[in-house]
Amino acid sequence: MLKNMFKKTYTIIDTKYQTKKKSDEPNIPEGLWKKCNKCGQPIYVEDVKSNLYVCPKCDGYFRVHAYRRIEMLMDEGSFDEWNQEMEFSNPLDFPGYEKKVIAAREKTQLNEAIVTGKGTIQGYEAAVGVCDARFLMSSMGHVVGEKITYMVERATREKLPVVIFACSGGARMQEGIVSLMQMAKTSAALKKHHEAGQLFVSVLTDPTTGGVTASFAMLGDIILAEPGALIGFAGPRVIEQTIGQKLPEGFQRAEFLLEHGFVDKIVKRSEQRQVLADILRMHRKTGSGSAENGKSGEAGSQTESGNPAASVNQTESGNPAASVNQTESGNLAASVNPTESGNPAASVNQTESGNPAASEIRPETRKTGIFGKLTGSRKQEPEQPENTKTAWDTVLLSRNAERPVAMDYIEILFDDFMELHGDRYYGDDGAIIGGIATFHGMPVTVIGQQKGRNTKENIKRNFGMPSPEGYRKALRLMQQAESFGRPVVCFVDTPGAFCGLEAEERGQGEAIARNLFEMSALTVPVLSIVIGEGGSGGALAMAVANEVWMLENAIYSILSPEGFASILWKDSRKAADAARVMKITATDLYSRGLIERVIPEEEPACADTIPELTAEMDLYMEEFFQRFQGMTGEEIREQRYQRFRGI
Repeated sequence: MLKNMFKKTYTIIDTKYQTKKKSDEPNIPEGLWKKCNKCGQPIYVEDVKSNLYVCPKCDGYFRVHAYRRIEMLMDEGSFDEWNQEMEFSNPLDFPGYEKKVIAAREKTQLNEAIVTGKGTIQGYEAAVGVCDARFLMSSMGHVVGEKITYMVERATREKLPVVIFACSGGARMQEGIVSLMQMAKTSAALKKHHEAGQLFVSVLTDPTTGGVTASFAMLGDIILAEPGALIGFAGPRVIEQTIGQKLPEGFQRAEFLLEHGFVDKIVKRSEQRQVLADILRMHRKTGSGSAENGKSGEAGSQTESGNPAASVNQTESGNPAASVNQTESGNLAASVNPTESGNPAASVNQTESGNPAASEIRPETRKTGIFGKLTGSRKQEPEQPENTKTAWDTVLLSRNAERPVAMDYIEILFDDFMELHGDRYYGDDGAIIGGIATFHGMPVTVIGQQKGRNTKENIKRNFGMPSPEGYRKALRLMQQAESFGRPVVCFVDTPGAFCGLEAEERGQGEAIARNLFEMSALTVPVLSIVIGEGGSGGALAMAVANEVWMLENAIYSILSPEGFASILWKDSRKAADAARVMKITATDLYSRGLIERVIPEEEPACADTIPELTAEMDLYMEEFFQRFQGMTGEEIREQRYQRFRGI
């Protein structure tokens, strides 16, 4: 009995102790503490907010929502958003894509993966674009490309510098080849901006990869990067799978790119506002008796230090408070809704010609998808032969070992071909051949992506996958053609640009981006013919042309069907299904106005059929050169610009 009483008393005391112990614990509201996804330590949310979304324990950088970054960098109340609302487009009618976009809009309160507009940074005016990784990993589809291009075009007209904060997983796969074309479109717009003497500052944040790296992100007059940001053309996992070995520590991080000469400066987030203001100040332009270009406010309103006077209302930390949410990936970022004073764009239309001059079009009058013909130079042709093959059949034919390679076409179509070698920077890439030749007595520059005819040749040619020096060699030859007024003919046949450690070290993304940038401005006619595989940015780097033709059994795609199926459906065995929905055949692309001509293959291209194929090519090429013969250099260039502007 005493034993039971003692037990009961002990239980009461223990219960009271436990109750007291629990009541002594602090009541922590949900969301006050978060776990750092970099170091794993608990961090106080307010500390992170006041530290510009940098972990106070490990200095790890969290991704920042687009509106929050604008709030952190720009003068209060100065930002005027452009094209806040743009019409959704699904050019491939990809199943489930619209639902994904709707879900992303609901989650982020954004219309798309980038916010663009105009504002001031310490009084200096600039057009600014900020990518937001919460929206489909800020991948670049038609709307993102359109917003960037319109922003750059408007900045060119208004003589404004451009600042873009890049953050992206690359091109948007659900839009296929249309997404790939945005690389050329944005690069071409930046080329015009550059030639107008205006400044472009690119700020690379974590992550900046794929087609965004190989286009606008690497084209800055000045390229800045955040500490530790992942930056590269191919992702680390893809490279490891390609080379079969572990990558060195720090590979493809901002510090790696700085060491290898592809970034001008790594800038801490706390210093970015001041650094950008300094860059804008040092690049400002003055006119005789007029206000300073790029400066907000009245002429002559300037502090002694050279900075225009500006009323900047900020907290002492430089960070206005904002509510903090956490994304599924564990990244802290501010949840900021656009104000009602934004600039929603009206529904977008296109002129009957399909190609109004870009400098005259506003988004309110420009169609936002692919739709109709691209350029006035595209000829109405007889209906293309009916294709009863499946898309996967075409993929296999495009890769067939018996298919003629670039040199086969060059030897038959041209006379006096003299191959030239080297990029004048690093070496000579066997995956790209090029030189000078004559076509019916007319001097031309000819460049081709060259696969091998056997295993030994394929090893020498790296299976037709060019390295950075290959793209730089091709560009050198194109610029030489420009100097001497020679048309350029390119033969495209590559699975894609080479994914390897040394390619990243030597700037694969920058090399491709530079080709897109410079090719857009050539004043000589450029013709590109896809003769086999047209793989991703590796193919596009030789296809920023006035016209793009394809052999009937060639393909042109954002990435391989196997890669597409593996990434979107987690099953590479669904490659045949992927080939069908990707719309990568010549017939598919012609019907959507993305190429100008399909060259029929009554029998699949091989040694026996190439004489017939080249005879037809010869006739078409003669017509092509005649069409452009009467055009001025500026007209040729503008026709090429409008071709991509309409996509």
